[in-house]
Amino acid sequence: MKRFYTEVATSRDASGVTVHLDGRPVRTPARRVLVLPSAALAEAVAEEWREQGEAMDTQVMRLTRLATTAVDLMPARRGDAVEEAAEYAATDLLCYRAASPASLVRRQADAWQPWLDWAERQYDARLVPVSGVMPATQSQTALRALRAAVERLDSWRLVGLHAATTLTGSLVLGLAIEHGALTGQAAFDVAMLDEQFQISQWGEDAEQATRHARRRADLAAAGRYLELLQAEPDEAGTR
Repeated sequence: MKRFYTEVATSRDASGVTVHLDGRPVRTPARRVLVLPSAALAEAVAEEWREQGEAMDTQVMRLTRLATTAVDLMPARRGDAVEEAAEYAATDLLCYRAASPASLVRRQADAWQPWLDWAERQYDARLVPVSGVMPATQSQTALRALRAAVERLDSWRLVGLHAATTLTGSLVLGLAIEHGALTGQAAFDVAMLDEQFQISQWGEDAEQATRHARRRADLAAAGRYLELLQAEPDEAGTR
């Protein structure tokens, strides 16, 4: 798609902050005006539009995509998003450990157990890791506690959590990112530990490298989106 605008600006009113292209507000795929709850997020979305070249590449506008998802799909799909994110607790990536080799077992314990411990401290939710491929049966108390943590989020933050959880395969990591205890960039390395171990043994082909780069960027964007939502609105930051 050819770039169809010259100037990008943000503007605040009583409903929130909007991004304008040549004076017209950005609209979502469902043709709703994109009204953002945070000036910091609005400015970051505006910067994605400013950075577009002559030929637009909407695939790299990750913050815009997350924000339009929140506007178009929430609250109508909120229940689905809660359900999908909460379901990851029962099969959380961090609970499924290798039986061998010993070096991978150690890496998983060192990288993953601290986040299970964090979830237990933060949410009183103890998830039990297992070795091999047999499913773990987690306590209903822990699963309810983690679901409650998901349900407490507003719709904007739920979109970010859902993205982080599906990208990592771990509700615990998703909640750590949402809470600000873990960055999206760091979460990629934690979540991709198994694949990175295999790459260290056998190398990485071009298709894997492309897929991993895309996932890293998507996860970094989810983390930044959540961080920007947390930022205090700053009227002076709009322009």
